[in-house]
Amino acid sequence: MIRKNLHWIAAMVLATNLAFLMPAGVMADEGKKKNSNAADNTATTTPIKHLVVIFQENVSFDHYFGTYPVAANLAGETRFVAKGGTPSVNGLTRGLIEHNQNSNQPVRLDPSQNYTCDQNHDYLPEQQAFDSGLMDKFPEFTATACNSSFPAVQGLGTDIVMGYYDGNTVTGLWNYAQHFALNDYFFGTNFGPSTPGALNVISGMTGGVDPTTSKNNAISEVIAGSVIGDPDPAFDDCSSSDVVGMRNTNLNIGNLLSANKITWGWFQGGFTPSSVVAGQAVCATTTNRIDGTPEKAYSAHHNPFNYYLSTSNPHHTPPASAAEIGNDGPANHQYDLSLFFSAAGAGSLPAVSYLKANRAQDGHPSNSSPLDEQVFLVNTINFLESLPDWQNTAVIITWDDSDGWYDHVMSPILNQSNTSEDGLTGTSSCGNGAGSLEGIQGRCGYGPRIPMLVISPYAKKNFVDSTLTDFSSVPRFIEENWELPQIGNGSFDQFAGTLFNMFNFKNQRTDIVILNPSTGQVVQTHGDGND
Repeated sequence: MIRKNLHWIAAMVLATNLAFLMPAGVMADEGKKKNSNAADNTATTTPIKHLVVIFQENVSFDHYFGTYPVAANLAGETRFVAKGGTPSVNGLTRGLIEHNQNSNQPVRLDPSQNYTCDQNHDYLPEQQAFDSGLMDKFPEFTATACNSSFPAVQGLGTDIVMGYYDGNTVTGLWNYAQHFALNDYFFGTNFGPSTPGALNVISGMTGGVDPTTSKNNAISEVIAGSVIGDPDPAFDDCSSSDVVGMRNTNLNIGNLLSANKITWGWFQGGFTPSSVVAGQAVCATTTNRIDGTPEKAYSAHHNPFNYYLSTSNPHHTPPASAAEIGNDGPANHQYDLSLFFSAAGAGSLPAVSYLKANRAQDGHPSNSSPLDEQVFLVNTINFLESLPDWQNTAVIITWDDSDGWYDHVMSPILNQSNTSEDGLTGTSSCGNGAGSLEGIQGRCGYGPRIPMLVISPYAKKNFVDSTLTDFSSVPRFIEENWELPQIGNGSFDQFAGTLFNMFNFKNQRTDIVILNPSTGQVVQTHGDGND
């Protein structure tokens, strides 16, 4: 149940987000006239009527949860002490901190070291770092020493790739794990950077590039018709000149939802154009990090739906009205992030929502940090918990790739590949290639291990799940919950592991957990929270 004394949280978070994000030309008040939510009346196989997928940037499991639930608790840092009986994870505390097989040993990063540079997380170097499963070549293949722009970590050199945070920095995430469910056997569907992760979380499919859409140097980001790099989407005015698009026969979860009249949306920071020039959208809006540094808000290659003509919104057209949000219309289900908060606050939370933070808050090294993304994550979840729709909502938090950060767990290789860009088991090889799904090459995977949390009134409490899952488990959950057909046509959804083990659908919890967005510490809890 939602307590009346939490309504101020909804108002506070909504006002804060709208002050920074609300685009001109869309009236939030119009949505407030809507008193019922059609999504609540849509048939589902579980009590979940609303799924919110928060898709952050560039984190391996060990980078954020390697020592969970034990934090160093050094003087001057935000304190974290785990609850009694907290389950352990498959982390670094089994001898891998002191006796690691890599040439450099893992190093704890403290809160003052929250800003770091980007590591090498390309398709081939990540495989080479895995070294046929020995997991011992990260300093050689994915490490990038940080320069003077990152003074707090500059002295670490290539040791930085072995860096990990604990509950004194990623305090909010560790507290969510304490109160909800964490998976320690969740993987990127394939090796590689952001775009493959973004495509996989909506389709489980990076193959099927339409060569007629490829322009300029984008061809170097594709191998055997599969996306392995970060080309921008072909159907986006705010893309660079290096773009690709997917074949018209390729489907994503948005296509399935639209075909079944189920409300959905992709909500991204900076999506509203800063200007329109000769009919073309310009995306130059900036937002500030917590240290005051302005960052460009929108990243085109983080938007997977614009790689598909069928679900694209090339000119970043706003919805014709607040009532359109989640439904068919000029925006084609793609919106500015601010519209998620206005729609949800007005009682129009779509059945399925994907959220992409402003770049200043997406957690990506070099343009964001764990403390920046904590502000976004906590404010968003505090807001959702204050809504009447929370009683049948589930939130999935995960990250689009590992950034090349060290993780000690070898991923199961469910799909082999033999291309010039493969190197997991030898030159040009990820296995012998005979096991490639639908014969599609360039999709070696699973890739690196990634954190994933489920936050919901139906999430198991203080629970660590080790079910084998990956990005395509997200569309698989949507397919199963709303009784949709599988995407198929080479999608990993056909053998994706289930997320259902992180839930107890027979018991609706009544507890509300409110965190402080700055510290990540628990501010207050309400209800018994019994499982």
